[in-house]
Amino acid sequence: MKRSGSLLLLLMLIPALLLASPVDFSLKGLDGKTYKLSDYRGKWVVVNYWATWCPPCREEIPELEVFYSNHKDSDAVVLGIALERIKDDRLKAFVEQQFMSYPVLKASPEGRPPLGSVPGLPTTYLVDPKGEIVAKQVGGVTREALEHFIDTHGDDKPVESTTAQAD
Repeated sequence: MKRSGSLLLLLMLIPALLLASPVDFSLKGLDGKTYKLSDYRGKWVVVNYWATWCPPCREEIPELEVFYSNHKDSDAVVLGIALERIKDDRLKAFVEQQFMSYPVLKASPEGRPPLGSVPGLPTTYLVDPKGEIVAKQVGGVTREALEHFIDTHGDDKPVESTTAQAD
């Protein structure tokens, strides 16, 4: 389902407290490596919370994959955080089946997610090259919407969207 580029991240300002300093977290990936958000300073980072059982999450995976493929060597990356109780072998099989090449990390659904609240899945945070959270989207995202936001709102104030609407 196509979503407009302008719908991404539009409705509410993120509290200034979130922007006081760069954010960071460290999580283990399915590949056994430890990923630190701060390792990506200088690039935009799309942090996408998702689960294998979530239909909207599955729907946005191809969009995130294309975005990642187009930007990973230049200005942006995607970190997918699986927020569910699932065995690594099952998650790896899902990731392979979906042709996901961006790093997939695991977080416990019982704990506090590293960047803040996740009121529903999928939830995506956008972290700017300085390491500050600049946007949050609850609901699916598209490659076009991410690129539009980065191209047109990169220097604007942070925004938060809690709803996704179809065209």
